[in-house]
Amino acid sequence: MEPTIEPVVSLILAAAVFAVMAAWEVFAPRRKLSAGRARRWPSNLGIVVVDALLVRLILPAGAVGASLYAAGHGIGLFHWLDLRLSVAALAGFLALDLIIYAQHVVFHHVPWLWRLHRMHHADLDIDVTTGLRFHPFEILISLGIKVAAVMALGVPPVAVFVFEVVLNATSLFNHSNVSMGPGLDRLLRLVLVTPDMHRVHHSVVRAETDSNFGFNLPWWDRLFGTYRREPAAGHDAMTIGLPVFRDTRELRLDRMLTQPFRSDGVESGPPGAQIG
Repeated sequence: MEPTIEPVVSLILAAAVFAVMAAWEVFAPRRKLSAGRARRWPSNLGIVVVDALLVRLILPAGAVGASLYAAGHGIGLFHWLDLRLSVAALAGFLALDLIIYAQHVVFHHVPWLWRLHRMHHADLDIDVTTGLRFHPFEILISLGIKVAAVMALGVPPVAVFVFEVVLNATSLFNHSNVSMGPGLDRLLRLVLVTPDMHRVHHSVVRAETDSNFGFNLPWWDRLFGTYRREPAAGHDAMTIGLPVFRDTRELRLDRMLTQPFRSDGVESGPPGAQIG
């Protein structure tokens, strides 16, 4: 497997998921947007270009490249245990998903990491483009964590490949502003983080922001007590975003990139405190 294949497959699948979810948002939106698409989409899509260029410049092979290196040199726990490929691949996928969940929790509770991550939460609406809205420095740190985990565990390349492709697709799916019946939502929540489940995480109420951390699998939130079924105000009435950065000028790409380094956006309490 060539490490250059994963970005191509991820891009194709992400583009397909993006198109489907964007169309679904038009024909069956879950909530009325407050800031709208015209103010938000150029910057939310622009940050993807910045992220992609930076990652390809600094770590062009990515996590798949790290897994190929580990496999070629017998590095990592799974290689030392001589696990069957199918077992190692399944264990590796689950381990990576758990690590991303844990990373997400840490980014909410370590102040300097929260300053990076809060740019994702500062969107005044949540839709399919919010799933692309991450600060470049957060992307690099996340990639570094994945590379370290892949090397330490010796996750098979096929598992890393599938995980990266699925993670990109589910991020678009669970941030989408789409309406689905409560029955379908309950069914999907058994195995997948749904848009209604993840939307709670983007509430302005800090206790709700610090819940539903999963991206792919919903099980970790239930297992570790961070699951919240719905926002207290209901999905239609809940406020999206943060108590800070509510000026629509903060939706500009240049303002988004500088948010972690500006004191005008420091919350009145530490990460994890109740606000609102």
